[in-house]
Amino acid sequence: MAKQVSPEEVVKRLQNGEEVIVIDVRERSEVATGKIPGAKHIPLGQLALRKHELDKANNYIITCQSGNRSKAACGILEALGYQVEDMIGGMNAWTSTSE
Repeated sequence: MAKQVSPEEVVKRLQNGEEVIVIDVRERSEVATGKIPGAKHIPLGQLALRKHELDKANNYIITCQSGNRSKAACGILEALGYQVEDMIGGMNAWTSTSE
Protein backbone atom coordinates (compact mmCIF):
# COMPACT_ATOMS: atom_id res chain seq x y z
CA MET A 1 0.00 0.00 0.00
CA ALA A 2 1.29 3.43 -0.95
CA LYS A 3 2.59 5.79 1.69
CA GLN A 4 0.14 8.59 2.36
CA VAL A 5 1.13 12.24 2.35
CA SER A 6 -0.94 15.20 3.51
CA PRO A 7 -1.59 18.25 1.31
CA GLU A 8 0.19 20.31 3.98
CA GLU A 9 3.30 18.13 3.59
CA VAL A 10 3.21 18.60 -0.20
CA VAL A 11 2.97 22.39 0.25
CA LYS A 12 5.93 22.28 2.67
CA ARG A 13 8.04 20.30 0.20
CA LEU A 14 7.21 22.73 -2.61
CA GLN A 15 8.08 25.71 -0.42
CA ASN A 16 11.37 24.06 0.57
CA GLY A 17 12.30 23.73 -3.10
CA GLU A 18 12.27 19.93 -3.03
CA GLU A 19 11.66 18.11 -6.27
CA VAL A 20 7.99 17.23 -6.10
CA ILE A 21 6.37 15.50 -9.04
CA VAL A 22 2.59 15.48 -8.77
CA ILE A 23 0.42 13.35 -11.05
CA ASP A 24 -3.22 14.47 -11.20
CA VAL A 25 -5.45 11.55 -12.24
CA ARG A 26 -8.72 13.50 -12.48
CA GLU A 27 -10.66 13.98 -15.70
CA ARG A 28 -9.92 16.97 -17.94
CA SER A 29 -13.08 18.85 -16.85
CA GLU A 30 -12.02 18.56 -13.19
CA VAL A 31 -8.45 19.70 -13.88
CA ALA A 32 -9.89 22.73 -15.70
CA THR A 33 -11.16 23.98 -12.33
CA GLY A 34 -7.57 24.20 -11.06
CA LYS A 35 -4.61 22.01 -10.24
CA ILE A 36 -1.44 21.98 -8.19
CA PRO A 37 1.14 24.19 -9.95
CA GLY A 38 3.38 22.03 -12.12
CA ALA A 39 1.28 18.89 -11.75
CA LYS A 40 1.23 16.47 -14.67
CA HIS A 41 -2.27 15.51 -15.80
CA ILE A 42 -2.79 11.84 -16.67
CA PRO A 43 -6.42 10.69 -16.25
CA LEU A 44 -6.73 7.44 -14.28
CA GLY A 45 -8.06 5.59 -17.33
CA GLN A 46 -4.92 6.48 -19.33
CA LEU A 47 -2.35 5.74 -16.62
CA ALA A 48 -1.22 2.29 -17.80
CA LEU A 49 -1.12 3.46 -21.44
CA ARG A 50 0.99 6.52 -20.59
CA LYS A 51 3.38 4.91 -18.08
CA HIS A 52 6.25 5.53 -20.54
CA GLU A 53 5.96 9.24 -19.60
CA LEU A 54 7.10 8.41 -16.07
CA ASP A 55 10.57 7.56 -14.78
CA LYS A 56 10.97 4.77 -12.20
CA ALA A 57 13.87 6.70 -10.65
CA ASN A 58 11.44 9.40 -9.47
CA ASN A 59 8.98 9.47 -6.61
CA TYR A 60 5.49 10.63 -7.56
CA ILE A 61 2.70 12.15 -5.51
CA ILE A 62 -0.69 11.10 -6.85
CA THR A 63 -3.81 13.23 -6.42
CA CYS A 64 -7.43 13.20 -7.59
CA GLN A 65 -10.54 15.02 -6.38
CA SER A 66 -11.25 13.28 -3.07
CA GLY A 67 -8.70 10.49 -2.67
CA ASN A 68 -10.42 7.42 -4.17
CA ARG A 69 -8.94 7.47 -7.66
CA SER A 70 -5.48 8.38 -6.39
CA LYS A 71 -5.56 5.25 -4.23
CA ALA A 72 -6.40 3.16 -7.31
CA ALA A 73 -3.71 4.97 -9.34
CA CYS A 74 -1.12 4.25 -6.64
CA GLY A 75 -2.02 0.56 -6.80
CA ILE A 76 -1.57 0.51 -10.59
CA LEU A 77 1.74 2.40 -10.52
CA GLU A 78 3.15 0.37 -7.62
CA ALA A 79 2.31 -2.84 -9.49
CA LEU A 80 4.28 -1.43 -12.46
CA GLY A 81 7.28 -0.73 -10.22
CA TYR A 82 6.93 3.03 -9.59
CA GLN A 83 7.49 4.80 -6.26
CA VAL A 84 4.34 6.68 -5.31
CA GLU A 85 2.71 8.54 -2.45
CA ASP A 86 -1.03 9.08 -2.18
CA MET A 87 -2.08 12.65 -1.29
CA ILE A 88 -4.87 12.15 1.20
CA GLY A 89 -8.08 14.06 0.67
CA GLY A 90 -7.22 14.95 -2.92
CA MET A 91 -7.87 18.38 -4.35
CA ASN A 92 -10.78 18.88 -1.95
CA ALA A 93 -8.18 19.00 0.84
CA TRP A 94 -5.65 20.95 -1.26
CA THR A 95 -8.02 23.88 -1.80
CA SER A 96 -8.28 24.49 1.93
CA THR A 97 -4.50 24.11 2.35
CA SER A 98 -3.36 26.51 -0.31
CA GLU A 99 -5.65 29.42 0.52
